[in-house]
Amino acid sequence: MYLNCMKHLVKEEQYQKTKAIVVKFGEPGGTGELLQKKLLERSEKTYNWVYDYWLEDMYLNQRLALPVNSNPAMVFPKQNFKDRKDSLRFAAHLITGVLEYKERIDTRVLPVDFARGQLAGTPLCMKQYYRLFNTYRLPGHKRDTLIIHKPGSTEQEHIIVACKNQFFVLDLVVNKKKLKEMDILTQLEKIVKMAENSEERQPPFGLLTSDGRTEWAQAREVLIKDSVNRESLAVIEKCLCVLCLDNPSGMEVGDTSRALLMLHGGGHEKMGANRWYDKPMQFIVGEDGVCGTVCEHSPFEGIVLVACTEYLMKFMTGSPSKMGRATSVSELPTPARLLWKTTPHIQDLLKASAERLQRLVRDLDMDVHKFEVYGKEFIKKQKMSPDAYIQVALQLAFYRCNGRLVSTYESASIRRFHEGRVDNIRSATSEALAFVKAMTDEKASLSVSHFSYLVPQILGYSHYTVHHAITGLGIDNHLLGLREIAQELKMERPEIFTDETYVASNQFILSTSQVPTTVEMFCCYGPVVPNGYGCCYNPQSDHLLFSVTSFHGSTETCSAVFIKALDEGLVEMRDLCRKTYDGFSHTQLPPHPGMS
Repeated sequence: MYLNCMKHLVKEEQYQKTKAIVVKFGEPGGTGELLQKKLLERSEKTYNWVYDYWLEDMYLNQRLALPVNSNPAMVFPKQNFKDRKDSLRFAAHLITGVLEYKERIDTRVLPVDFARGQLAGTPLCMKQYYRLFNTYRLPGHKRDTLIIHKPGSTEQEHIIVACKNQFFVLDLVVNKKKLKEMDILTQLEKIVKMAENSEERQPPFGLLTSDGRTEWAQAREVLIKDSVNRESLAVIEKCLCVLCLDNPSGMEVGDTSRALLMLHGGGHEKMGANRWYDKPMQFIVGEDGVCGTVCEHSPFEGIVLVACTEYLMKFMTGSPSKMGRATSVSELPTPARLLWKTTPHIQDLLKASAERLQRLVRDLDMDVHKFEVYGKEFIKKQKMSPDAYIQVALQLAFYRCNGRLVSTYESASIRRFHEGRVDNIRSATSEALAFVKAMTDEKASLSVSHFSYLVPQILGYSHYTVHHAITGLGIDNHLLGLREIAQELKMERPEIFTDETYVASNQFILSTSQVPTTVEMFCCYGPVVPNGYGCCYNPQSDHLLFSVTSFHGSTETCSAVFIKALDEGLVEMRDLCRKTYDGFSHTQLPPHPGMS
């Protein structure tokens, strides 16, 4: 399967070299057989043999800064606040919804998820939900640590509120009574007033969490030498979530600008320091109506984030704000401002972090685009899977821009297994290459023969999805397991894992993910390699929403150019499908099981 995935993506000479290496690796009594035996032994002793390997490889070992490179964002509908107090009412109502949702998680009343589409009806592991609010990513010099607090811990009875780059503790339980919504609003009003006091203003320590992971780990070691800093860090690291109260950004408020503010806050000159990027759930409420959440990705996948945020959006619109006078607490204590002890060295560290964040902000090239010619209903009428169809369109767009296909990542949920996270659907198939070559052949006009290239790609993609990636039979996790077992055995790294083809297979120049929503919001994230694209898409009945990112620093990429090629390809694919009605019987194709 590995050879089939890579044959058409590397030169013939390199492929023949790789084939020989793979054959040698798989010989009876060879290295591959030994490592497979050890992997099977590991699988008998663990709930999920790949989970720890995958978590470290995908997240904890990565040294890049979390903003853009790792943390995805969910952009909420634009709010029309009349004034600052209106935005605080929204924030108080939102936090009330968060507490209600967390209680459902803690009391285990959250309904079990079941698979939809392919293999519908299979129950899915719920463990990711239990890590939405009780985890924290602690920076390390070589590897980060995912801290998991016990559910319902009394240490987790507070949230952190960021306002004007200051951090405040909002206790949710006072005198053994939970704060009501009016209480939360009262405390938020106090926090805003305190944040305006310039005499007590602290340096913007949130900037340190926006830095590379090793740099932040080194800075944290400097900070914790002082007990004041140690105490402030401990309080943040044990909070339920972070609420960021943003000032107006001054930017023109469109989909792209809102997405940028969620991903990186606009840098230290805007809201980039009004964040704490290590915390998995950060809710952002801007005075100008720019709202959403930015997440540390290591504890959970996008589908869990969608479930949580959709619950909150429905709570916000369907549950009336309970702003009657609170009776729970007569006298609310003043929220505590977190204090920091600084030194000239720490000031230098803050300045360096600010500069690196600003470089990242300047480098990100983002384009959020609404394709309105048609949506997933048209695709389903062609008896095709919308996800497979869009993946083909992405391959066509990339080929049109670059004249080649590359290793492509599309996450496939493996929550059918205990602690299952994702494997990879490698959608840059040989069938896809045949289709995009036919579609870009200037000598040929659109015809039924082009459709004959499209059908195998759609069906081949779906076969790989069903029978391999989502059922735990994909190649990526398996190869990762064999590689890591070899390292644990202190073996010299097998040649299959040092080979140029394997390196290329893990350079995901096109990183894609389908994140559909049932309410008006969208997800976005950055590229995973310097010369790549991040493409998150949200298929709706009458339109397709794309969030495309790349880096200005690469001469090989441009988000606007990619979007233009994507638009053209989607229109051509529609025209091809329409033309086919005259020359090809759609009844030959069965309704696709993954069309939901």
